[in-house]
Order: sequence, then structure tokens, then C-alpha cells
Amino acid sequence: MFVLALPKGRLAEESINLLYKAKWISEKPNEKSKELAFLDPLGKLKILLVRAQDVPTYVEQSAADAGIVGWDVIREGSYDLVVPIALKIGECRLSLAAKSGFDLNKYQRKLRVATKYPHLAKEYFFTKGMSCEIIKLYGSIELAPLVGLSDCIVDLVETGETLRANGLKEYDTILNSTARFIVNRSSLYTKREEIIRFINDLGELDVS
Repeated sequence: MFVLALPKGRLAEESINLLYKAKWISEKPNEKSKELAFLDPLGKLKILLVRAQDVPTYVEQSAADAGIVGWDVIREGSYDLVVPIALKIGECRLSLAAKSGFDLNKYQRKLRVATKYPHLAKEYFFTKGMSCEIIKLYGSIELAPLVGLSDCIVDLVETGETLRANGLKEYDTILNSTARFIVNRSSLYTKREEIIRFINDLGELDVS
């Protein structure tokens, strides 16, 4: 049995569509179901639906053989994993955004940055020779500059509609991200044939 961890939400839907096209699953899980583990009738695959930031941990700790997760999540953490291929789904970008008129060069004091990505945010400002105060949030990041909690935000952007709806503007792209297939190092040896077949099937699939 091959166990695959997927992040809940849009990327899980895209991943499941990919698995269905590649014939790794014979049916798609019921979207209204509250179940977090799905065993496909074909018997090839068991799917675990977990929080995006937890996917690498499930794989690293051998609760899953492999997973699909965004490059942003992998870069933010420090994981002992194999990342053999990038998949053609989950395209987004990690961006610096703020209210109109924001100018990075005008800040003499320490910049206050709201983000779910403290490591990548610090790395970005460090390369610019700037220090920053990280304000770690888990949701509603766009609200932070509007209420004076932060000067700017570092967050994932897909279309930019949420930023515009909240009066924010993108000022720089920090990281372009797509989904990656990640593998547990032990599983790479014990389930090598399945993993190679999985890589070949999904890596060559046309998702258009």
C-alpha cells in the first residue's frame, strides 16, 4: 500500500485530478466528506488529507511514503526529504505586498512584516541589508497593514484579487512556487518501483 499525503484545499483538488488522470485512483473522494483518510478501491493508494504545512512532517516521519506540497512550504521548513520532480500544478508566488505608496527604501527603522513564512521573509530582507520584525500570523494576513499591525506582508499570491480587494499592491516577487512531489528516504528504497512509476506517470502527464 502506497500512502500519499496531500494538503487540504485547492492543491488537494488539483492533485486528485492528476491522480485520476494518471489512473492511480479509480474515483475521486467525496468533496463533502469529513474523512481525512481515503483508500481508493483500486488498492494502489491511500490518501491522507492534512494541513499544507504538515505534509512534509507526515512524509519525513514515515506516516506517509510520499506527498505533494508547494515549493514555498518546503523552502520555509528544514526537512530531510527527497524532492525528485516538480509538478505542473499549484502555481503561485510568494510576494511582498503593502498599501499604495509603500517604499522599502524609506524605512530607516526596523520594518514590521506580517507573514506565515518567517524564514523566507527574514532571508529576503537580509539579502537587502535590512532588519525586520516578524509578526507571525496564521490567517487574514492582508488585514495586518490595514489596521497598523504591520508595514507590509509576505504572503502567497495566486491571482492578486484578494490583495486588490483589500487595497494592497504587490511590490516584489520573493519566490515562484509550484507543487513538488516529496518522498520519504526510507520509502525510496522499500517502495522504489511504485515511486518510480508514480514519478513517470505524473511527471509526464499533460495537465492542460
